[in-house]
This record gives sequence, C-alpha cells and structure tokens, in this order.
Amino acid sequence: MAATELMLVTGERYSVAGDPAAVEKVILSAARGSLLEFAWLEEAGDGRPVGVNPAHVVSLRSAEGRPPA
Repeated sequence: MAATELMLVTGERYSVAGDPAAVEKVILSAARGSLLEFAWLEEAGDGRPVGVNPAHVVSLRSAEGRPPA
C-alpha cells in the first residue's frame, strides 16, 4: 500500500496511508470545508485515524521504500 509522509508546522511528521495525490485531495477538501475541519487520514502501518489541521501541513512526500513513522 502506498504511504505519504506529512510534515506539520510544528515539525511533527506522520506517515499516512495513500499516495500523495490522494492525501492532498483529502487535505484540500478539509481546507475548503467548514472552519477548523480536520483532514481525517489513516496512519500507515497500524491504521489508527489521525486528524490533521489542513492549515498546518507544510509538505507532503511519498514514503515509499521507507518504514512508517
């Protein structure tokens, strides 16, 4: 399964399930939604849900070939 690494303004990094384009779509959808709507993603590896504030995402990159964080 594809994975994407997110980096937030705080420096925290998350490895989430899905390719970068699919993750970007979820983040942009939340950003266009209501005020303070989280982008809900699934952590790669353990499948736990993680809610991310779209305004705090600094970068996305493919995590392929790297172990989940």
